[in-house]
Amino acid sequence: TGPPAATPVGPVDTLARWACILDVTTGATLLEKAADERMPPSSLTKMMTAYIVFGMLKSGRLKLDQALPVSEKAWRMQGSKMFVPLGESIAVQDLIQGMVIQSGNDACIVLAEGVSGSEDQFVALMNDAASKIGLTNSHFMNATGWPADNHYMSARDVAVLAVRLIRDFPEYYHFFSEKDYRFNKISQGNRNVLVDKGLADGLKTGHTDAGGFGLCASSDRGGNRVVLALNGMPSSNARAHEGERLLEWSFANFENATLFRKGDVVEHAPVWLGTQPGVPLVATRDIVMTLPHGWRTRAHIGVDYQAPVPAPVAAGQVLGDLVISNPGLADIRMPLVAGQDVARLGLFARASTVLGQKFGRH
Repeated sequence: TGPPAATPVGPVDTLARWACILDVTTGATLLEKAADERMPPSSLTKMMTAYIVFGMLKSGRLKLDQALPVSEKAWRMQGSKMFVPLGESIAVQDLIQGMVIQSGNDACIVLAEGVSGSEDQFVALMNDAASKIGLTNSHFMNATGWPADNHYMSARDVAVLAVRLIRDFPEYYHFFSEKDYRFNKISQGNRNVLVDKGLADGLKTGHTDAGGFGLCASSDRGGNRVVLALNGMPSSNARAHEGERLLEWSFANFENATLFRKGDVVEHAPVWLGTQPGVPLVATRDIVMTLPHGWRTRAHIGVDYQAPVPAPVAAGQVLGDLVISNPGLADIRMPLVAGQDVARLGLFARASTVLGQKFGRH
C-alpha cells in the first residue's frame, strides 16, 4: 500500500482553504485540508517551471552560464518581474534567481522560450512531467501561474512537486534558499518570509485574487524534513504566520523511526526440500515510518509469507511482506526477499525427506 496518513496529535486546524503537509523521507501525510481539490496555484506554478529547467541542466541540454535572449513577450510581461531588458541575453543562472527569488514572470518566459522555442511548447513539457511524477490534479496553461482557465494544481500536488524537486535536483535546490539577489543594478529580496527568517530553506510563494495568498515551504530539523503547501490565505502576513505555525506543529508532534536498514534480516523462513533448512528474509531498503511522538513502542511488526518456502530459492526473490501496524494508522507492507540462494535437494534426498515425513522418521 502507499504511504499512510499519520494520525494528528491533538486538535489542529488551519485557516488556509487548501493545505497539505508531507514528510519527505516517508511520504506520510501529516495534515491535509481539501488537499486534492483543484485550486489556482498562482506563482507556485513556477516550481514546475523550475523542475523542467533543472532537468535540462542535469541532462546537459542547458548550462547555467548559457545566455538566453529576451523577447518582446517576455519584456512586456505584467505582474512580478526581474526587469529583463528587451533585446538582451540573460544567463540561465540569473533567470533562475529572478524566477525563484523575485517570482519574475518575465524570467519564466525567457526560460520557457529558450528551452522550447515557445511558451506553449514548454507548457507541454510541464504537463508531461506532471503526469510522469504523479501529479494527479494538475494542469498547466502557462509557465508563470498567470490566471487562466484550466490552469490548476492541488495542495497535495504542490507538496509532491516540492518533494520531487528536493529529491531529484539536490544540486539546484539552493536557489530556493537564497535570500536576495541583484540584477541590472536592482536588488530584490526573497518573497518567502520563512526563508528570510531561517525557518525554512525554500520553496515558493504565490498570490492571485482567485487563489488568495499561497506558500510552499520546506524545513529540516535534525534530519527530519517536511514540506508544507497552503493556499487561500487572506494576506501575506497571515500566510507567513500560518506557515510558521504549521511547520512548528509538524516537528513538535511527529518523528521518523527507522525500523530496519536495507539488508537487515527480519525473519528466517523454513525451506521445504532445500539444501538448507531455512532462508533469511531481508529488507530491500531502509524501512522508516513517520509516527506521532511516543508511538514508536506501540507499533506491531509482523511477517506475512507462505511457509514453508519451496526450494529452489534465489537470492533476491520476493518471499513475503513485512507488515507494520499501529493504532490509527493504515498498515504498511514492505517486500522481503531471500538473503541467499537455497538449492533443491537431489532426488534421493527429496525422497528420503518425504518418506521420513510420511512415516515419522526423523
